[in-house]
Amino acid sequence: MEHLFQDIQYLKGIGPKRSQQFKRLGVENIFDLLWHVPRAYFNRGNPDKIRSLIHGEFAAVRGVVKGTHASRSRRGMNIFKAILQDDSGAVTAVWFNQPFLAGIISSGQEIFVSGKVKGSPGALELNVSEYEVLDETSQHIDVLPIYILTEGLSQKALRAIMMNILPEYLPSYPEILSKDIKEEYDLCDIAFAFYNLHFPQDGKAYLRARKRLALEELLLFQISLRLEQAKSKPQSCVVHLEKTNLVQEMWKKLPFELTAAQARVVDEIYQDMETPCRMNRLLQGDVGSGKTIVAALAMAKAVSSGFQAAMMAPTEILAEQHYMSISRLFAHCDVVVARLTGSTPPGERRMILEALASGQIDIVVGTQALIQEELGFWRLGLAVIDEQHRFGVKQRALLGLKGDMPDLLVMTATPIPRTLALTVYGDLLVSIIDEMPPGRKAVKTKFIRNSDGEKVYDFIRTQIHDHGAQAYIVCPLVEESEKQDLIAAVTLYDELRNNIFSDIQVGLIHGRLKQAEKELIMERFKRGEVKVLVSTTVIEVGVDVPEATIMAVVHAERFGLSQLHQLRGRVGRGKKQSYCFLIGDPHTEDGYKRLKIMEKTNDGFILAQHDLIIRGAGEFWGVKQHGLNQLKVANLVKDQKLMEISQCLIKKLNLSDYDYLERYINEKFKKNQHIAGN
Repeated sequence: MEHLFQDIQYLKGIGPKRSQQFKRLGVENIFDLLWHVPRAYFNRGNPDKIRSLIHGEFAAVRGVVKGTHASRSRRGMNIFKAILQDDSGAVTAVWFNQPFLAGIISSGQEIFVSGKVKGSPGALELNVSEYEVLDETSQHIDVLPIYILTEGLSQKALRAIMMNILPEYLPSYPEILSKDIKEEYDLCDIAFAFYNLHFPQDGKAYLRARKRLALEELLLFQISLRLEQAKSKPQSCVVHLEKTNLVQEMWKKLPFELTAAQARVVDEIYQDMETPCRMNRLLQGDVGSGKTIVAALAMAKAVSSGFQAAMMAPTEILAEQHYMSISRLFAHCDVVVARLTGSTPPGERRMILEALASGQIDIVVGTQALIQEELGFWRLGLAVIDEQHRFGVKQRALLGLKGDMPDLLVMTATPIPRTLALTVYGDLLVSIIDEMPPGRKAVKTKFIRNSDGEKVYDFIRTQIHDHGAQAYIVCPLVEESEKQDLIAAVTLYDELRNNIFSDIQVGLIHGRLKQAEKELIMERFKRGEVKVLVSTTVIEVGVDVPEATIMAVVHAERFGLSQLHQLRGRVGRGKKQSYCFLIGDPHTEDGYKRLKIMEKTNDGFILAQHDLIIRGAGEFWGVKQHGLNQLKVANLVKDQKLMEISQCLIKKLNLSDYDYLERYINEKFKKNQHIAGN
């Protein structure tokens, strides 16, 4: 195994200078090089005939360059064209913004290109995505890998290096799966997998190779979580055994009956809290499913057992919302609830810190102010983190380190399928509130073109005058940007209050306002004094105003599906019919798809699945989850069956039999060892 961690510079054909090029790609040793997998392939064995090319289809062509031409468009874009000819005809290959090609491609050369066909018969062009100049030094194999490169490193050089290291070093690569497991799940050997991912024999061999290496990554990720759990497993932790009737009092005083899903999840949490093992539980629930009341009941159990509880939220507005809700729920009890954020005045902050340290405060709700080093608890028994994907990995851990190993409950309104959740949050048990409170009507959602935006404002006016409604109007920016043609919140606010809604009270809230100003505006909106609230996405999560029944999102195409769903979740929180208008003119197919999907469903799980497909895992979660940004082969959307297999295999493997695994894991996910908060 150690053989694989040899520095890249000592390989034949590399040396100190070229090793610096590889290190720019994150390749430091042979292990890294093996996992530097191709991003695409050239299949030179069966190219398309030029005469058979069809507009709109993807094609691969092998031909001789008959002429080239370089030019610039009116907008300053560099365009390079080459006339390619095979035995069936000729086509123009086009490259954009690659002026250096004039010194690489010339008449008489044989080249292989692939890309999308554009134009009409007789005037077709091939917009090139990949190309290869063929000569006597070209590797004589049909399927060629295409790698991510850096300046000074060519495809030919990298392929030659790969061809040398695969036979020499793969015999040293560890095989972590037994023969029986490979037979049970129809998996190839690890050496076969690496060979056929870099240089596939054929399509079938490539698919077998990809399946094995995708599973290898997902399994290693599962193992890394188990190794971390084994390291961090506390010798002792808090056990919550109730000493008062606080929990029973809370249940009796609840303003509504819990749904069956909420009751089930509370029971799961209580069972965890009563054991000597530390609770690490993820609570998933769609927008408006009632996660806050579940968290409050968990905090009641902690306080009843003689401990303190803390709840951390990503924004001051959300922290304020939680503080108000939790204060109301505990108003009839002898429980002290405090709030601590970055805007808390120094004098008040000092008093809160002293009261937390002495045990005079039972529950504290706040922002990242709760993880400051100088803050200490008297006896913290439960840490709750809301919208946990907004925090970095270390931020989540810091609150959990306060006190004497408190139980940890993390919550998210970004619903994802259980299998995926167990992979992403493999160190957590998962609870899902999969039922909405009764009596709520589905929010009616409509995509509206910018040209019809006035109709939305007319509708808002009618609803306010005839039904006493309130409305949110959300913009993506605070102020106008010269680079982006967006209606900023400040500009739209001025237009609405001075013209369109001159006889209606309009408010403005955004992240640059002082906390006291935000609180004042939100309080006026809650009281119904402000009828239209123009806002940025600071109201995305947590804000709860039941009388607000209209959400209008301006430039809606700029938002992801999960964010649009969160915004829509600000309405539909009462008994009245609510509406969501997505105003925009999407210029991309993905942008249009997002808005049409929003019209079709209110189900957060369905939307989250679409969002993963459209945007990918990195953007979906908003922060780099540990290990996920190092997956080179596995796809979190497409490989959910392999995720299930990896979760089965982790139970079958005896990790103590693999003394090398920790080094293996550290090398595979080493770029994630120093992830800070977002």
